[in-house]
Amino acid sequence: MLRYLSPFAVLVAAVWPAVAAEPAAVVAKKTETAVEFFVGSELVARYHVGQAIAKPYLWPLNAPGEVPVTRGWPMQKGLPNETIDHVHQKSAWFCHGDVIPEGLELQSKSSDKRVKGVDFWSETPGHGRIVVIEVVKPTSEIAQARVATKNEWRGPDGTKIMDENRTITVRNLGNARLVILDIDLHASVCPITFGDTKEGSMGVRVNDEIRVAKGNGTYVNADSKKNEKEVWGRRSDWNDYSGKVGEKEAGIALFDDPRNKVRASWHSRDYGLMSANPFGRAGSFPSLKEEKELFKLAKGEHLKLRYGLLLHAGDAKAAKVAEHYSAFAKE
Repeated sequence: MLRYLSPFAVLVAAVWPAVAAEPAAVVAKKTETAVEFFVGSELVARYHVGQAIAKPYLWPLNAPGEVPVTRGWPMQKGLPNETIDHVHQKSAWFCHGDVIPEGLELQSKSSDKRVKGVDFWSETPGHGRIVVIEVVKPTSEIAQARVATKNEWRGPDGTKIMDENRTITVRNLGNARLVILDIDLHASVCPITFGDTKEGSMGVRVNDEIRVAKGNGTYVNADSKKNEKEVWGRRSDWNDYSGKVGEKEAGIALFDDPRNKVRASWHSRDYGLMSANPFGRAGSFPSLKEEKELFKLAKGEHLKLRYGLLLHAGDAKAAKVAEHYSAFAKE
């Protein structure tokens, strides 16, 4: 009965579409190198925060029934339709491919000559690292759990160029799971310029079975455009990738909060990439031909961004992705 739920659970039941009246509890558990999120006994997400990785990432990401909707490689090998390209595209992550620390001389640089600052996207020689320096004790309620981390964005020589506070929230929506990333970038060291590159920023690499190229899947955006030819490089509130994983229809949608100061263009590909990029400009995305000015942060300034990952059964229409986005946007 709703009268026995926490105030947050009552709010979720009132606002979000098709939410179970008495949802299974969401629990977060901290391990040495990750934070794990469960709905009841089902693993929804594992947030990797260990010191040995290039940047924190979410893997696996499971739709209801523990259906994996993101790629397992290189963390898990031998899965159906396995691809072994783009080693840096680990399930789901946030970063950017060219972060320029103004006035700060880096002792070593990216091997990619197109990068003017630090490349946090790839893992080629000279890439930067996003290092989790603190994991706050996770909190769990009935309908959601969350963890906050403090991160340092470091150049290839280990020099800190920027700070970040990041919070991961996982919610049980009954017929779906929602993972929310609240990101606070702080130009604590020097002014920051975000370079014009398509290689950014809130990225997802979908399960190889549901990619468009050599898979059985499809993806659509909020404007009913479909697949790479119609979606790539354009602005939209969300993208959704779905198809059959084994015998189950499932998918993942990526939400760009309408209140983000810089809205995303979509670096989404038929091979399985789906990425919301707020920093790419005309040099990367032809549809932004009038937008040439790079986004900058003055020293001491903050940029707050918010994204959502909806893990769902069925395709975008069956999962009511548009309705879920509407609720996400109104919070």
